[in-house]
Amino acid sequence: MSAKSVRVRITGRVQGVWYRGWTVDQARGLGLSGWVRNRRDGSVEAVFAGTAAAVDDMLARCREGPSAARVDDIAVAPAAPPAGVEFRQLPTE
Repeated sequence: MSAKSVRVRITGRVQGVWYRGWTVDQARGLGLSGWVRNRRDGSVEAVFAGTAAAVDDMLARCREGPSAARVDDIAVAPAAPPAGVEFRQLPTE
């Protein structure tokens, strides 16, 4: 199995709609490590690391998000694998 690590920026109506909590639940369910946080510009940023298949699955899920969200765009870039093994929520930056 190949490993993959990406940093994503999700824009749209993604704050105040449980996007971060949903992301934590989804990522942990897929066995991913990394983190998610709100950005002051209204976007959500995350790093996902794990098997390529699990990361790709998470990216597909992020394009939909939780039911109250409206995702306009997702920017994806390669990233260094995060420290730690459990996916977590970080404070807004």
